[in-house]
Amino acid sequence: MSDKNTADRRDFIKQSTAAAVGATVLGHLATPSGAYAQGDETVKVGLIGCGGRGTGAATQALSTAGPVKLVAMADAFPDQLENSLSRIQKQLSKTPERVGVDADHKFIGLESFQQMMASDIDLVILATPPGFRPIMFEAAVAAGKNVFMEKPVATDAPGVRKVLENVQIAKQKNLKVGVGLQRHHQNTYMETMKRLKDGAIGDIVAMRCYWNNAGVWDPRKTREEVSGEMEYQLRNWYYYNWLCGDHINEQHIHNIDVCNWLMDDFPMTANGMGGRLYRTDKKYGEIFDHHAVEFTYANGAKMFSQCRHMPRCWNSVSEHAHGSKGTADISASSYTSGDEKWRYRGEKNNPYQTEHDDLFAAIRNDVPYNEGEYGAKSTMTAIMGRFATYSGQTVTWEQALNSDLSLFPKELSWDAAPPTLPDENGLYPIPTPGTGMKVM
Repeated sequence: MSDKNTADRRDFIKQSTAAAVGATVLGHLATPSGAYAQGDETVKVGLIGCGGRGTGAATQALSTAGPVKLVAMADAFPDQLENSLSRIQKQLSKTPERVGVDADHKFIGLESFQQMMASDIDLVILATPPGFRPIMFEAAVAAGKNVFMEKPVATDAPGVRKVLENVQIAKQKNLKVGVGLQRHHQNTYMETMKRLKDGAIGDIVAMRCYWNNAGVWDPRKTREEVSGEMEYQLRNWYYYNWLCGDHINEQHIHNIDVCNWLMDDFPMTANGMGGRLYRTDKKYGEIFDHHAVEFTYANGAKMFSQCRHMPRCWNSVSEHAHGSKGTADISASSYTSGDEKWRYRGEKNNPYQTEHDDLFAAIRNDVPYNEGEYGAKSTMTAIMGRFATYSGQTVTWEQALNSDLSLFPKELSWDAAPPTLPDENGLYPIPTPGTGMKVM
């Protein structure tokens, strides 16, 4: 890659990061333009995806300053929607006026997001399984809605490209876009990052990041409890790549994103290994239970990435940096550089709440706010890592981003076949490195 292209890449990432307005910036806002949703206007919220994270995100959105109201909800399944609404009402019991979803604004089904976009809302929360994120984000931007979308923002490269395209359209329309990479709003991370970027441990030469633990929930529904393969995969979405993107993408993206944030860049290449040693039962779909990836940045710095879902093993969810003068435990907000030892001692905020506070402040004060680019780029980094572990090959950024492998179904209906189907024994094809199986 030429020096010019490398510089362009770095400039792009720096501009993307700067566009994400954080709490420290929002504390010094200019006089509101009055163009949209001033502080005394009610911001009407719609929620798409009524699982645990969607319920949490909606509760946090409804806990921001100023008038706000949940007026519409959408989910593929009615039981999910009603359970979520009940939980939100319980959590907002002291401010019941902030929840007002009538029967006409409970949208059910795979196409329910289209009904949501046609409703009278100011902001939509996208919290479905991430495979739906690109088409829903596109629909929200086309409808002129402000957006909060959970991470990751896609499960394949075509989806990432769709998100990046619509990020630019959102900017042109002056729409505000938040992405659920909440560490960017966590004051312990923000202060640590500032110090490291100011040279506290010298030039960064390597980073380590981990999401190693026992894993997530077991499949929730059996085949006997559902109407067909599409519902089966949707109910157990974490174990299918078109919906989840594997746990390196759905979960480990948080740690990968921190390393990209520190570098103000994204990797040029990735190589690694992974597999399926513990979760071998057919009920666990098609994803791996461990990945280990070595990412290389344009300046030669390395990111060593691990994620594992296995019980009774070493656990760590953390990020670390190694510099020419010292080392840092970013997740613990501390570093050592020569004789200097530093640790964050200030107050700690709730980043899940702050990311919504910041987004709503930007809406009410009509200031530029768009976290979509770095959300998409960190998603692409995680997908690139999956390409490397599934293929067993070294993968470049350009190869990954330009991949034409689309995981999303050609038809979205209950009778349609998902992209991957089980054999007569109920087993799904598992990616095997070195076989030439198309994985990117």
